[in-house]
Amino acid sequence: MNRKIRRIGGILFVTAALVFLLMQVIPPHSYTNPPVVNEPSWDSPETRALAKRACFDCHSNETVWPWYAYVAPVKWLILYDVKEGREAVNFSEWSKGDMGGKYAARLVLNGKMPLPQYLLMHPEARLTETEKERLAQGLEASMQ
Repeated sequence: MNRKIRRIGGILFVTAALVFLLMQVIPPHSYTNPPVVNEPSWDSPETRALAKRACFDCHSNETVWPWYAYVAPVKWLILYDVKEGREAVNFSEWSKGDMGGKYAARLVLNGKMPLPQYLLMHPEARLTETEKERLAQGLEASMQ
């Protein structure tokens, strides 16, 4: 009986390893960073610096792709978040009125942005309450 359990465990391990390896060869959609076309008229360098630190990986064409962005299934989650983030607001392809500054500020102040899963791997994006307030004020002033 013990031998049979070990054999089944071995088969399950090999199967899981093969599935994991096969997932790696499924091509991702795109790891591109298109050119920066236009940014908002930032109210201050501090607002831009805070936005770059906490927002740009998903909401700009200046995404930094970490090593784990190339390992499935994490790569699919990251590509999805970046795609959705850029569609919601893209600070690198800015058009006046893309997203209201008050709405963006509210997302930051309510802790909805940056996303919790992003903060797990990017502790530098964690903002203090003071930084959140400054970023929110700056987004309101810049995103008109």
